[in-house]
Amino acid sequence: MADLVGPRLYSCCNCRNHVSLHDDIISKAFQGRHGRAFLFSHAMNVVVGTKEDRHLMTGLHTVADIHCSDCREVLGWKYERAYEASQKYKEGKFIFEKSKIVKEDW
Repeated sequence: MADLVGPRLYSCCNCRNHVSLHDDIISKAFQGRHGRAFLFSHAMNVVVGTKEDRHLMTGLHTVADIHCSDCREVLGWKYERAYEASQKYKEGKFIFEKSKIVKEDW
């Protein structure tokens, strides 16, 4: 009988709460506050913080930090608004810092 393989998950580095699916990665070519970061189309088990305008490498964006829903570790941010037309694809998407997430069971 074949082994059943579930979805590849990423978890919070602090408490191992599942926060995203590997299949939801849009890009691995992003820069976070603490190094490399991934852009995801969806997130789970996160709390979205207060919106604020930030000047990022690609211009001005309205973003909100995302926290693990269990331990409240800041994992990255959610793009709420992009002011430049070329950056609109990021709206509603999530940045997870690579140093803040771990691969779960794969």
